[in-house]
Amino acid sequence: MLFNSLDFLIFFPIVVLIYLIVPRKLKYVWLLIASYYFYMSWNVKYVGLLLFSTIVTYFSGILIAKAHGNRQKKLVVAVSFLANLSVLGFFKYFDFFLHNLNKVLAVAHVRLIDNPFSFLLPVGISFYTFQALSYTMDVYRGKVAPEKNLLKYALFVSFFPQLVAGPIEKTENLLRQINESTRKKIVSFDKFVSGFALMLWGLFMKMIIADRISIFVDGVFRNLYMAGTVETTLAAAAFAIQIYGDFAGYSSVAVGAARIMGFELTENFNAPYFADSIGDFWHRWHISLSTWFRDYLYIPLGGNRKGKLRKYCNLLITFSISGLWHGAAWTFIFWGAIHGLYQVIGDLLRPVRKKVAELLKVKTDAFSHKLGKILTTFVLVDFAWIFFRAESMEQIRFFFNRMFTRFNPWVLFDESLFAYGIDRREWSILVPALLILFVVDLLRYRTNRNFGDLLVRQNLWFQYAVMFLLIASILVYGEYGINFDSNQFIYFQF
Repeated sequence: MLFNSLDFLIFFPIVVLIYLIVPRKLKYVWLLIASYYFYMSWNVKYVGLLLFSTIVTYFSGILIAKAHGNRQKKLVVAVSFLANLSVLGFFKYFDFFLHNLNKVLAVAHVRLIDNPFSFLLPVGISFYTFQALSYTMDVYRGKVAPEKNLLKYALFVSFFPQLVAGPIEKTENLLRQINESTRKKIVSFDKFVSGFALMLWGLFMKMIIADRISIFVDGVFRNLYMAGTVETTLAAAAFAIQIYGDFAGYSSVAVGAARIMGFELTENFNAPYFADSIGDFWHRWHISLSTWFRDYLYIPLGGNRKGKLRKYCNLLITFSISGLWHGAAWTFIFWGAIHGLYQVIGDLLRPVRKKVAELLKVKTDAFSHKLGKILTTFVLVDFAWIFFRAESMEQIRFFFNRMFTRFNPWVLFDESLFAYGIDRREWSILVPALLILFVVDLLRYRTNRNFGDLLVRQNLWFQYAVMFLLIASILVYGEYGINFDSNQFIYFQF
């Protein structure tokens, strides 16, 4: 059930209406029923995996609390992680492992191994697995007490707004709010307005910007043989916008839907393309995942506490695994490793950059310096996105070949760009939408408030006018039809 589908348009108001009228003590039960129905609408068979992860981590929390000594607690944590990661590894990485093993066997002229399994990747498995495992670690570290109510804990793992693509919630945030929902009123008019505005803004980003610009990106990647420097450069920049509009759009709808029901989810994006360094980018992009890897992988590996060399190794390991988390392909691993290298090189060159700035008398507090850092960061991030988008390492090689060996500025003036799927009318819709996105992100960057929080601070007439315009724009200019029925949110595949 997609957020941008008619099914969800019917499902969500019904859920909210019943949630508002049921007794407080039963609200979490209703949300649990709705969440499991939401997940089963994708594939009924895979709900067993969600139940497995829930039950294993629930009883892990109970056993950790009852364990005698740290050794027993560590054993419970290890079993919980092994069980959950084994399921994740089997469904997400078995085919990748077998494919690479067969490549090695082929070189050694050994008989190849056939894959006896054929299944689709369970939607959201990476997200709910990591969220459940964070609970196990939080109980082990003493940050939270184990939840005794299995149904409340099951809702924490399966809460439908963020179930299939995050944000990956911290235990003390979402589980606490689930417990509070049975004791006090948590729904208000302002939360409803700001939540609805966030949902509309997320759909605007997805249906008007991301889905439209994806036509151009897909057109270039499918026809690299006819592309040159201009098309490949524009496609790389366009994909940066596409994945932002797509994933931030999903997160905005998720946060807004939860807020309407009185829950505050983690903000997953904070104007990421205004970042002035790679480190700053990862404080603004997919915040819940980068926080998870920091808290549960980078710091346990030693973080920056054991010298420079160990710090750099930890960064490379963390970002490479982050890349693997995104997908079972070498392209994703390289994408993650590139970001790790960015961090390492940036740290090594920091003293050099400082000395050069002093020698050249660079005004580091000037707008021009800040702008230069933002543009440089975007170019570096955009370069890495090519690895993320490409379907193979061979396609990456061909992409760069076309980018650097086919200089063709004339295509900007002879309408050749229209051959990649977006005609003049579509560009005339896309460009103003991008300007609106830029303005909203600039306001977010300057005020540190999301779209819903910004709008709810305005007068009622302005709030209603903006929401009316968003609804009209989505209905008139949103991408619909057969070609978009399967155009799911990009991060559903992770």
